[in-house]
Amino acid sequence: MPTMEVDGQMVSWEGKKTILQACNDANVPIPHYCYHAGLSIVASCRICLVEMESPDPKDPAKMVKLPKLTPSCQTPAVDRMKVTSKSPKAVANQKAVMEFLLINHPLDCPVCDQAGECYLQDYSFNYGRAESRFEEDKIKNPKKDIGLHVLLYSDRCILCTRCVRFTREISGSGELAVFGRGAREEIDVFPGKTVDNPLSANVIDICPVGALLDKDFLFSQRVWFLKSAASISPISSGGENIFIHHNHGRIYRIKPRFNADVNKWWISDEARYTWQFVHENRLHACHRMQYGSFVETSWERAYAQTTEDLQKAVRDNGPGSTAAVLSPFASTEEMFLHAKFARSIDPQAWLAVTPPRIDGQDQVFKNPATGAVTFTIRAEKAPNRRGAEKITAHFGGNACALEELAEKIKNKKVMAVLASADPLPGMDKPVLAAIGAAPTLIALTSRHTGLYEKAGLSMPTCTWAEKAGVYENCDGRIQAFQQAIDPLENCRSDGRIFWDLLAHEGTHSAAAVRHEMAAAGLADYANVAIPQVEKPLEVMEFSAL
Repeated sequence: MPTMEVDGQMVSWEGKKTILQACNDANVPIPHYCYHAGLSIVASCRICLVEMESPDPKDPAKMVKLPKLTPSCQTPAVDRMKVTSKSPKAVANQKAVMEFLLINHPLDCPVCDQAGECYLQDYSFNYGRAESRFEEDKIKNPKKDIGLHVLLYSDRCILCTRCVRFTREISGSGELAVFGRGAREEIDVFPGKTVDNPLSANVIDICPVGALLDKDFLFSQRVWFLKSAASISPISSGGENIFIHHNHGRIYRIKPRFNADVNKWWISDEARYTWQFVHENRLHACHRMQYGSFVETSWERAYAQTTEDLQKAVRDNGPGSTAAVLSPFASTEEMFLHAKFARSIDPQAWLAVTPPRIDGQDQVFKNPATGAVTFTIRAEKAPNRRGAEKITAHFGGNACALEELAEKIKNKKVMAVLASADPLPGMDKPVLAAIGAAPTLIALTSRHTGLYEKAGLSMPTCTWAEKAGVYENCDGRIQAFQQAIDPLENCRSDGRIFWDLLAHEGTHSAAAVRHEMAAAGLADYANVAIPQVEKPLEVMEFSAL
């Protein structure tokens, strides 16, 4: 394995990499702005320049020191190379670059949403000068609304061109460009265009300063107050990896989490902004129908009525007269317990899965220059259809599509249904149309929905952000997600509800259910680990610099 020395530390790497790439992988800090691992290399910011010695091509035993500073983002790493980013010449360059970048930059860190995770702010402290020598008036530009989710503060832009390269190389939409010359050069949209492609908000993530900001997050929370939980998108069958940023029981934003095999550094705007249902229109108590109107009831009574209603249906109508409707928005652990409980009451209970919503065709994004696929937004919106299919196959016996279940209810063959409702607005309509006529309908739902209105008994459940578990994406990849916020008062996860109904000993947890699943023969879930919270690949630990 080739090895080089960087600022007195030995750095090894595999394959062909640049100096900066090898250092990033080894957590050896070299400052950089324009470089991003998912974009082309332009070497325009110049703050990553280093001094270096490398073996002489004519005489490998001899080391040759390059007379000029070299961009580490663009220079291939070579075995036995010696690199320094802390020499007097390299440090002088870093200070000069920072001074130039700050000439027209406004001193508005106290009101900037990027404060606390800003490359310019942290590099100014670590690599810049303690004072400014600029005495002239700064060039000022108004902020601009350039897209559905994006605001542009041109004053803060350092022209790293990450956003421009993203729209040209990843989304392929090319809305952004560099306009003007000299000190008047700036990032802007082409006339008549806006940044509204389905991946548009990724330009906010990759902006190293506060030039591109999220309208949805603007002035809502200081980033140093936010806590982070590793999760999976609940609105895509692709299984996009995300971070949930939250504080005091409320979600404030969703950010992409790097996964080289699934979504790389990016997420869709759909995955980023479809979380408001967590805090909207929520149920807060168990309700049962009494004399034509809903009355609140306790969890103990709700549990007892659930068991009694299902047992009564079996006694009065025989085996096979009950059904369990599993939701592909539930975790696999929850569906396992749901099916297990239904079969414990009625060994011939029917198992059905809510059909996932399909929105047209998959959206495939390609790099226009190379034709390489850069991202895919799946048309199928259920995050765990594969998990639902695996659970129904595991339990075997009576299983049917939702349409078949509707016929069985119509023909009075199924008299009682225990359904887990999909959490997103409008997603329960197919389920309601199929099972709304069931004589006994018990619903597990987080929201005031049509299914809730039809059910004789409803229990308030958690959303995906309030629980942990695993989803299996459309490619069969099993991925775990963490609980981000505490459940809403008096709400319980589907898994907790069925754990209690099955009278399991001990405290319910997703890990305990996966252990039970593995023991039951579902070996794929034996070693699924909840991911550790890590910073996104492009965010450096500035405190270590």
